[in-house]
Amino acid sequence: MNDVYRLLIIVGILAVQYFFSTRNNAYWGAVIPVAYIGISTWMFVTERIESTLGFILYLILGLLFLIAEWSAGRKSLHLKRNRELNKMKTHDMN
Repeated sequence: MNDVYRLLIIVGILAVQYFFSTRNNAYWGAVIPVAYIGISTWMFVTERIESTLGFILYLILGLLFLIAEWSAGRKSLHLKRNRELNKMKTHDMN
């Protein structure tokens, strides 16, 4: 697979992870990390990832990126809610 396509797929997955993380239910943000763990484990078991160290590094690095996107999405949702609450408080004062 071409490196550009791989990069586009990774960016797309991170964008979907961010989108899922901004939903009201925080568990949506766990869908892609759980799928990533499953796919990575399957690749290791079927020997598409040959070394144990490589598997562990891929797993940790991928999960770090996915958790970072989840955290950013949750912070964004929290800020959005606070802005809406401030708007409602401002309208109530008037």
